[in-house]
Amino acid sequence: MANTCSAADAPSTKPSITHIIFDMDGLLLDTEKFYTEVQEIILARYNKTFDWSLKAKMMGKKAIEAARVFVEETGIDGLLSAEDFLVEREDMLQTMFPTSELMPGASRLIQHLHANGIPISVATGSHTRHFELKTQRHGELFSLMHHIVRGDDPEVKQGKPSPDIFLAAAKRFEGGPVDPKKILVFEDAPSGVLAAKNAGMSAIMVPDPRLDSSYHETADQVLSSLVDFNPSEWGLPPFDKPPT
Repeated sequence: MANTCSAADAPSTKPSITHIIFDMDGLLLDTEKFYTEVQEIILARYNKTFDWSLKAKMMGKKAIEAARVFVEETGIDGLLSAEDFLVEREDMLQTMFPTSELMPGASRLIQHLHANGIPISVATGSHTRHFELKTQRHGELFSLMHHIVRGDDPEVKQGKPSPDIFLAAAKRFEGGPVDPKKILVFEDAPSGVLAAKNAGMSAIMVPDPRLDSSYHETADQVLSSLVDFNPSEWGLPPFDKPPT
C-alpha cells in the first residue's frame, strides 16, 4: 500500500501540530502477531478459524472488551467464557511479549521528535503488566516519552473507540490540557483512529496491509509505514536525512 491521503489532506489544510500521541501495539511494537497466533491456536480446538474482519473489531480495545468480541463473534461463548479465554491466552503471551521488536521507522521518528523538543506520549490499551513485558528490551526508547497512559489507568473508564485514553494523555503534557486540535495521534487500529477523532484530534493510520481498506476512511492520513511519515506536512521539524 502506498502512502495515501485524500485531496482534502493537502499540506495547507493540515492543522499545525505541537504534540504527538502514539498507540503502541502494532504501531511502535510488532506485538499484534502474538495475539493473532494465540487466538488461532485457541480457535483451532473448536474447528474454527480466525480472520481479519474479527481482528479489526478486537484491535485497540481493552483486553476484556476484545475477549467478549472474540467469544461472541466466533460463537464459542457457550464453550469458553471471555474471562477463561483471557486466562488461557495469558500463559502463551507471557513468553512471547518479551521478544517484541520495534516496527520499522519507530525508533527514528521517536528520537527525531524528542531531539527537536516535540512533546510525545504513548496511549496504549495494554495494562501495566503487559506493557512492561513488551517494552523490557526497549526501555531507553520509551524513556523519551513525556508520559505513558495504559489501559488500566483509573482515568480510562472506557477503552477505544471512546476518547478517554487520548483525553487523559492530553491532560498530562506539561502545561496541559493541550488543545486537541494541536495533537496528532498515530494508530494502527480502526478503534484507535475513531478514539482519536472522537477526542477532536488528527489521526494518522499505519494499518496492517491485511486490514480491509474500508477502515482507512476515518483517518486524516494513511501510511504504509512510519518510515513514510513526512513531519513537514504537519508543521513539524523535517528529518535531517532520509531513512537508512
